[in-house]
Amino acid sequence: MSAIKKNFLPEDLYQELKDKDIDGCVAVQADQHESETNFLIEQSKKHNFIKGVVGWVDLRAKKVERRLEHFAQEKIIKGFRHVVQDEPHVDFMMWSNFQNGISQLEKFGFTYDILIYPSQLHAALYTVQKNPNQKFVIDHIAKPNIKEGQIEDWKKGMKELAGHENVSCKLSGMVTEADWKDWKQEDFTPYLDNVMDLFGVDRVMYGSDWPVSLIEWTYGEVKGIIDTYTENFSASEKEKIYGKNAIEFYSL
Repeated sequence: MSAIKKNFLPEDLYQELKDKDIDGCVAVQADQHESETNFLIEQSKKHNFIKGVVGWVDLRAKKVERRLEHFAQEKIIKGFRHVVQDEPHVDFMMWSNFQNGISQLEKFGFTYDILIYPSQLHAALYTVQKNPNQKFVIDHIAKPNIKEGQIEDWKKGMKELAGHENVSCKLSGMVTEADWKDWKQEDFTPYLDNVMDLFGVDRVMYGSDWPVSLIEWTYGEVKGIIDTYTENFSASEKEKIYGKNAIEFYSL
């Protein structure tokens, strides 16, 4: 993890995006504190290639509606995320105080990024079912254990989630779940095939997982996984995956 034990700022990302012909990005929270949200807001004011921010707010707080009202004044804020994958309870998303926070997002037009492991898919489904009009996106295809080839339980959970039209999925973060030193393109194919079959080209979007992806890989290597997978897709399909779907989902 030493490769990412330092500060990463927009200046570090800009050249990577420029080299890969990407003209904008959405900055997504990593720290569980409102100071992180405020930091990302300030960065977006300095760098116009940051087209949107997915911040953090304590969705469990009794006064969560007041905090959402506050952040609704910042047009760059498109939604929120909680690092649920790090919560010790697999049913964390089902807790009533968290559910109350999720239920408040729709009225402000905020999205919600679902960051979970496969063991938490049932709780994500519960959340989606209770909030049928809320816009959700699954980060990192829900982080299946690609290294061990574990797929069946993940496929079942993803199928249930994909049955809800208000749920999209990011094609991102897969290398961290593969064999770090010895992954191959074909390791990702069954997982990508399943996501594409379930969500279709209109409900998936490319994500880099930068800078976490720099643990072992370059930006180009990570993007190359999706580039290779989509090489035979039409130009319009690629346009959706690499930008149009994100623009529509996050109202960029």
